[in-house]
Amino acid sequence: FTIHFQVENNNGKGVNRYGKLDVVDLAGSERINKSGAQGSLLKEAQHINKSLSTLSNVIEKLQTKQSHIPYRESKLTNLLQNSLGGDSKTAAIICCSPLSVILMRVC
Repeated sequence: FTIHFQVENNNGKGVNRYGKLDVVDLAGSERINKSGAQGSLLKEAQHINKSLSTLSNVIEKLQTKQSHIPYRESKLTNLLQNSLGGDSKTAAIICCSPLSVILMRVC
């Protein structure tokens, strides 16, 4: 979901700030052969993996200051384009389990 906000300065100088906060649950990368996903679950897992891969590619291109950033390769990066580039501030909050059985699934 997205929250748009405006901060008005009341000191008479007329400086207003506008912002946007995108909150996105990126789900998890799915190892299709280990999850046994089939049918619609398989398609969903493939879309999740493609979106996460494209997000990684976009972030890499931004870090290396490439002239072309492939935002349009997925819906996720297209929606987050304003939040990822320019003078925006981006933070990632990661929640993962420390259990070794979970670690084996994600590595």
